[in-house]
Amino acid sequence: MAKKKVAKKKAVKKAVKKKTVAKKTSKKKVVKKKAVKKAVKKKVAKKKVAKKAVKKVVKKVVKKKTAKKKVAKKKRKVNPAFMKPMQISDALAAIVGSKPIPRTEVTKKIWVYIKKNNLQDPANKRMINSDDKLKGIFGRKKQVSMFEMTKLVNQHLS
Repeated sequence: MAKKKVAKKKAVKKAVKKKTVAKKTSKKKVVKKKAVKKAVKKKVAKKKVAKKAVKKVVKKVVKKKTAKKKVAKKKRKVNPAFMKPMQISDALAAIVGSKPIPRTEVTKKIWVYIKKNNLQDPANKRMINSDDKLKGIFGRKKQVSMFEMTKLVNQHLS
């Protein structure tokens, strides 16, 4: 009898263990299922947000492209009067040379001379200090602004 009771108790214990193990595993499964559902929801939400962001970026890019198409740049035509060779006076010929050249080239050569001889005022770069050669062009002025310089140089061209 005692053996039967002990065997019964063991059987009951095994059955209880199986049920608790089954409950634990089922709980684990339920917890895992919930975690998986949450993860899936997060992924779906992230995808939706990503899709919205992509749509916004695509709209912006499309808007920018259409704006660029509307603005078409035309090539600037060079005014032939600037490219016409001009006669140079003797005072200007000392700096630029005696051959007839366009106004644009005259200005470039004067700037090369100014930079080479360091005649630009260090405090105010818009002012040009004149040396002996430039005084003949600038009308004996010690200092001339850039804008006044072009006006004075044009008097020596014909």
